[in-house]
Amino acid sequence: MPRLRRPRSPVLLLRRLVAAALVAGALVLALRPPPAPAAPPPPGTPVVTAATDLPAGAALTAADLGTTELPAGAVPAGSATDPAVLAGRVLAAPVRAGEPLTDVRLVGPGLTALLPAGQVAAPVRLADLAVAGLAGAGDRVDVLATAPGATRAEVVARAAPVLAATQGDDGGLLVLAVDEATAAALAAAATTATLTLSLPGPP
Repeated sequence: MPRLRRPRSPVLLLRRLVAAALVAGALVLALRPPPAPAAPPPPGTPVVTAATDLPAGAALTAADLGTTELPAGAVPAGSATDPAVLAGRVLAAPVRAGEPLTDVRLVGPGLTALLPAGQVAAPVRLADLAVAGLAGAGDRVDVLATAPGATRAEVVARAAPVLAATQGDDGGLLVLAVDEATAAALAAAATTATLTLSLPGPP
C-alpha cells in the first residue's frame, strides 16, 4: 500500500520563496556595474582675506593676511590673490576676520574707481581725533569750517559720502566724495579755518 506524502507546510514554502527572492536580488546587485565616480568639484580661486579683525588706517602686514579658496562665481571684483601684493597697504575702512580684501577697502586708486562722473575724492584733515573717529567709510558727513575770530561755523560740504577714514598722530584724515566745486572750497577752507564735522540724520 503506497504511503501518502504529507502536504508541505505553507509557512515553509513561503520561507523558501523569500529566500529565493533574496538570492536573486543579491545576484542582480552583484552583477550590476559600479556607479560612475562623482566628478570632482571645480578648483577654487585663492582670495586674500583678513586674518583677524582690523581697524581703518591699519597698515597691512603678512600676519594680518591669509588666503581662502572661493568658487569662481563668488570672488568679489577687485580681489587680490597674493598676500605679498597687499603688504604695506593701508585700510580705508575696518574689516572683519575672513573678509576678502578688495581694492575699495584700501587707500589708493580703488577708492575712486566707483565714483560717479563729476565727483572727486577730496582729503579733509581734522585736528580733533575724537571727532574724526565719529565717521567711517560709508557714512555721510557735513564739514564745517570756523575761521579765526568767527562766531559761527560755515558749512562747506553737505552729506558728503566718506570713502575712507584714517587716523594719525597729526589728526584724522577723511577722504570724501564731492563735486569739484566743493573740493575746491574744502581745500581753501583748510588753509585758514578749523575744520570739524557733524553727521546729518537720514534724509
